Order: sequence, then structure tokens, then C-alpha cells
Amino acid sequence: MTNCHRILTIAAKISAIKLRLSQMQNGLELPFATGENMKTFEELNFPGRLIAVEGLDGSGKSTQIYLLKRWLEAEGIKVYFSEWNSSELVKSATSKGKKRELLTPTTFSLIHATDFADRYERHLLPLLRAGYIVLCDRYVFTAFARDVTRGCPPDWVRGLYGFAAQPDLTMFFKAELEVSLNRILEGRPKLKFFEAGMDLRLSTDPYESFRIFQGRILEQYMAMSEEFNFVVMDANQQVGKQQVLVRKLVSEKIDLKKFKRRSPLPLPPPAIRLEDKSKEVEEDIGATV
Repeated sequence: MTNCHRILTIAAKISAIKLRLSQMQNGLELPFATGENMKTFEELNFPGRLIAVEGLDGSGKSTQIYLLKRWLEAEGIKVYFSEWNSSELVKSATSKGKKRELLTPTTFSLIHATDFADRYERHLLPLLRAGYIVLCDRYVFTAFARDVTRGCPPDWVRGLYGFAAQPDLTMFFKAELEVSLNRILEGRPKLKFFEAGMDLRLSTDPYESFRIFQGRILEQYMAMSEEFNFVVMDANQQVGKQQVLVRKLVSEKIDLKKFKRRSPLPLPPPAIRLEDKSKEVEEDIGATV
């Protein structure tokens, strides 16, 4: 895709989102993301199932969902993985905006909604229709928590994601703030600007800003945990103990036999060392915003 085409596509998606917001402000009734009206993919009769993980930066959720993916693949399950802010459509633009510290709370909200909408339409729905188990490292609840903490109106944010269905299983990895902070700093020397909430001018000290910002996000998550049926996981435990519970929960919630591949996955090329990739992921727990 050329840069020109990419920009036009982004503009079209953001325009559609802005139109939706305008319709909301004019009193038109549109789908609204609440636990009451969001149906799961199972309730919508999709052949596939979607599992989402949520948590603060440094909670270890990314390691847990990666280990879950590896286990499901080893069991011969049809599985697909998607993560927040990974759409090729907007990823580079988001990265540049963060580096230059140009993103306002509203811009952040719109660009992440565009990212999610693009992945939802082009990746998640097709794979769910094909009978895959889709694993999402962050879902719309990340926007509900972060964007509201950054000052966007809750109804405004939830209105952006009214098209989305509810995951069939959402695990929230709850870790103490100091645990999350220490995990991040084990992987790199300092906190990122937006990760620490420095754009909100909460404190001149990035570590104190992180504690305040992430603490407020945690409050948002806990406030909606019952509404959206989160399964709250103790993310302070050792990685192995958490993974045992994750696999048990998934096996109880989903009949995995229905998602078995008809033929085994091809072996990876000799140059690929999966153990190195596993170690790399575990060392980078929750390091992205």
C-alpha cells in the first residue's frame, strides 16, 4: 500500500468514526458498548471463539497469552493472535506521533479506534467465521479504561466501539503497581512518555506519574470488571502458576476438541529458534502502550 493510499484509508476510517460521534451528539440511537447489550461471539453464533487479556502495563498479560498461544498450537488447535495497536494501517503513524509527543487524548482515542476497527474487520471477524480461536492482547476495554483516564467522556469512548462483540472470555491480570513498575524496568532502563501518563502532567517525576496514571486506569478496569464478566487473575504470582490457571480456565470455558486442525502445522524452518522467541517475549512483559 502506498503512503498516499494509506493516508486516504486512515482518513476515511476516522471520518466514519467522526460521523458516528456526530450522530450520537444529534441524539440518534446507535449501538452502544455496554455489558448488557454486547453479545459474545458464541451468542452471535460465530464458529470461532475470542479470548482477550487485559491488564496494566507490566502486568505480565502479554507473556501469559503468548504461552497460551504456544500451548494451543502444540495441542493442534486453530489459533490466531492479535495485539493492540498493531494494524499496519496506522501503526507507523501512531509511532511517529508518540515519538514527537503530538497525540492529544482525543487523537489517541480516534487513532486507536481506527486501529481496532481495521483489525476487527480484516482479521478478527474472518478468522472467527473460519472457526479459529482468536487471542487478543488487549481489546476495547483498554480504550474504555485508558481514554477515560485521559479525560475523554465515557459515553463518547464507548460509542466508538459499538460495533464490537464481547469476548467469549476476558481475563484481567491484576498486579500491584510496584510489581508492574519493576517488571517494566527489568526490561529497559526507563519508562515511556505516554506509558507513564506524562502527557497528563500528573507529576514531573515519571515514576510517580506512572503510579498515579496506572492507578487510575486500574480503578476504571475494576469498575467495569463485573459489567463485562472479567475473570480477575492474580498477576503477582509466578508465571508458571498463572499459566496453569489460564489453561485450566480456557479448557473449562471452551470445548477445544471442536477447534482441532485437520492436519498438523508444518514444521518451522531450521533457522527459527522458538525457545529464543519465548525468552524474548518473557523479558519484555507489558512493555508497550
